[in-house]
Amino acid sequence: MSKEIQLPGFRFHPTEEELLDFYLKNMVHGQKTKVEAIGFLNIYRHDPWDLPRLATIGEREWYFFVPRERKQGDGGRPSRITEKGYWKATGSDRKIISLSEPKRMIGLKKTLVFYTGRAPGGTKTDWVMNEFRMPDNLTLPKNVVLCKIYRKATSLKVLEQRAEKEVKMKQTRPSSPLTSSENNSFAGNEKDLTMSSFPFPQPVAMKEANHILMLQGHNENSTNKEKQREAERKESYSSLKLPCGVLPLPELQLPKQGFELGQDQFLSISPWLQNLTPIINILYF
Repeated sequence: MSKEIQLPGFRFHPTEEELLDFYLKNMVHGQKTKVEAIGFLNIYRHDPWDLPRLATIGEREWYFFVPRERKQGDGGRPSRITEKGYWKATGSDRKIISLSEPKRMIGLKKTLVFYTGRAPGGTKTDWVMNEFRMPDNLTLPKNVVLCKIYRKATSLKVLEQRAEKEVKMKQTRPSSPLTSSENNSFAGNEKDLTMSSFPFPQPVAMKEANHILMLQGHNENSTNKEKQREAERKESYSSLKLPCGVLPLPELQLPKQGFELGQDQFLSISPWLQNLTPIINILYF
């Protein structure tokens, strides 16, 4: 049967009146058509992105006959919860009027949007469902609805609004605590900044500055004293005079060739050593 449906150029795009007054009406009353273009599936056991491959036919819109299950103790409302989210109704139901008979209402249409997560903190998605059902005043042999699933095209404006919303949510969230390494680095930077700017309160800083100036003055005084002492030493050296009767220092006399350090005769009779003796006595005594 599926091979007969998949014909070149074939498109399944029924109107709302055709969905209610032909396909759903025949399903409820048990009248089968020659071609089963719409399959029977409990879509709430699947997430919307898994439904296209489960549909009998469809490219951008997928149709299913769905049993209408109701939750107990919740006013008889149908259960529309899936494994990863839920379908949420938007607005009130809209009446579908027959084009050929304007006074006859053929059914109702409900629009729902899929949210991931759990209510009320779910995240809205682009998946939309139109649920068509027969009028509530009719007694039907089967409690079945016809669902049309499609993915709404998101405009650029909506995408920008979502991005801005995510940025605001990130900004309002509290920042994560710093790790131990980040705390150490931050403490080190803060310490360096404090020591480089104002390490102490102002009175203590003034005392430290005065102390530094006193040390600088003490260093300058000690330097001046050392210079004065050095000058006095030079004057004392220049004022030294040779004893009376001592001739000026003679020129150094080099030993002749053949001299050996071990010869005691040269050391005992060397005139150079004899002339140098008074100078040695002056330096040491």
